[in-house]
Amino acid sequence: MQLNALDWVVVAASLMVAFLPALLLARRANRGTAEFFASGRSAPWWLIGTSMVATTFSTDTPNLVTDFVRNGGVAKNWSWWAFLLTGMTTVFFYSRLWRRSGVLTDLEFYELRYSGTPAAFLRGFRAVYLGLFFNCVIMATVTLAATKIASIMLGWPAWQTVVFCGVLCALFSVLSGLWGVLASDVVQFTIAMAGVIAAAWVALGHPQVGGLTGLMEQVPVATRQFLPDLGNWEETLSLLVIPLALQWWSVWYPGAEPGGGSYIAQRILAARSERHALAATLWFNLAHYAIRPWPWILVALCSLVVYPTLADIKAAFPHLPDGLLGHDIAYPAMLALMPHGLLGLLVASLLSAYVSTMSTHLNWGASYLVHDFYQRFMLRRGGAEAIAEGGADPQPTRAHERHLVLAARLTTVGLMVVSGLITFSLTTAGAAFNLLLQIGAGTGLIYLLRWYWWRINAWTEIAGMAASFVAAVTFFMMDKAGVGLSPHRALLLGVGFTTLVWLTATYLTTPERPETLRGFVRRVRPAGPGWRRLREEAGVSSSPDNLGQAALCAVLGCVFIYSALLGVGSVLYGSWLSAAWCGVGVIAGGGGLAWAMLSEGRAQAA
Repeated sequence: MQLNALDWVVVAASLMVAFLPALLLARRANRGTAEFFASGRSAPWWLIGTSMVATTFSTDTPNLVTDFVRNGGVAKNWSWWAFLLTGMTTVFFYSRLWRRSGVLTDLEFYELRYSGTPAAFLRGFRAVYLGLFFNCVIMATVTLAATKIASIMLGWPAWQTVVFCGVLCALFSVLSGLWGVLASDVVQFTIAMAGVIAAAWVALGHPQVGGLTGLMEQVPVATRQFLPDLGNWEETLSLLVIPLALQWWSVWYPGAEPGGGSYIAQRILAARSERHALAATLWFNLAHYAIRPWPWILVALCSLVVYPTLADIKAAFPHLPDGLLGHDIAYPAMLALMPHGLLGLLVASLLSAYVSTMSTHLNWGASYLVHDFYQRFMLRRGGAEAIAEGGADPQPTRAHERHLVLAARLTTVGLMVVSGLITFSLTTAGAAFNLLLQIGAGTGLIYLLRWYWWRINAWTEIAGMAASFVAAVTFFMMDKAGVGLSPHRALLLGVGFTTLVWLTATYLTTPERPETLRGFVRRVRPAGPGWRRLREEAGVSSSPDNLGQAALCAVLGCVFIYSALLGVGSVLYGSWLSAAWCGVGVIAGGGGLAWAMLSEGRAQAA
């Protein structure tokens, strides 16, 4: 598929509009690390929330959804839909706590909550482990999807896509800082959504598909139903029970961390107030789960009609390297059907989505490596004792600020190079998704409890992190040896083993120093009985948070967003009775949530 002059004009115009905000705000990034990594803590909720949505929409996301639909039906999307439970707990339990902490990165939190050498080790190790290794694997999966799309639509070899995209992303991220990323994300998300909606429209109009009516007649009911076959226990267990009962709280995955973390925490910490932090994460979850998925799903379902098998895709695109052939490539194969003009818009939308995600990961990874490793351990001396009681990192001197910003920019380029090299070792988006889930299996509960239970210490996190990594590597080697377990069984065993290890480590090690815990309570003011004694010792009368109200809001939020998600699907399917029931859920959940949040606001004002 070749782009003509009209397509290239659309691509160039779209990219100019998308990158203009970043160029206008580039000078702000030079002011220091607080501006480069946290937008001066003054960003509004709508900008932050939209940036979160844009970041979690990249070239690999529709490919992953297509892989799910073609291999397990629409119901397989519960593997990520279940993370809405994580999102709602982050909104109502943790977003205000993060903003109240006053840290620059979520890793700085470690030396606010924990103490001594273990806390310093945890912060430094995770800065490299997450900022370099884990982050580069994620960026490689995103770039892998870009290489598949470029191979189908442009005929580019993988190395050409990696070089072109790498230069573009590195240049943008080096210049802009977080302010530029946030501002450009809004434009890029708009372009990206326009592109995927256009792709769904064209896919439905394909002669072999015949619109929504033709699609419903040709795709089996079992493939397009919202829930797995409840009569098949193995399928129900893996696609619905484990994600909703276990995965959402036990697994650490970037963008869906229990309690918030990574670039979600980075956005929250950039908010101008606690209210803006809560509103931003609520808007993110609504847009991420209720607004965005169906254009991807429709294209995936259409691909089953146009390209029922991988052999059909290979026959249509004989130049496609065998190493890139997989069910996830059915999405870019459908995109090649776009007419000129719309094809240019689609290329621009996918490139915008790619740059949005990559720029966030580059800025996030650089914040870990520069702020939490380089500045903390190489520019500052004195170890963990240099951290003031209950305080965040002291601000670097003005003389260091320009040096740190330069270090951040050089680190950004290095991260892009490493992730590009890793791209060539991956095959499919689904395989990478399962590997990342397994690496974080069993650690999620730690991130939920550490805000509310004083007994969690640095050794808890170290033990959990080590155990989950050992389990993931073990299962990976078993799979390579031909004796691997199914993904859901490996997840169950990984969570059980990791949880047992970190609980044992918690009770066998010494609690954190009382002065550290009191300092944490003074700054963050967490609610709940887990801090009652320490609140009294620290002279903190009460927390501004109401856990009962937060739980009610989280439940109502899930009802509202899940009803909206399934209601849109019901309307597309023509299932009007199901749509009516979902409408009731939207009204009850949304109305109840609005009432609960207004009641909480009035109570706090009083």
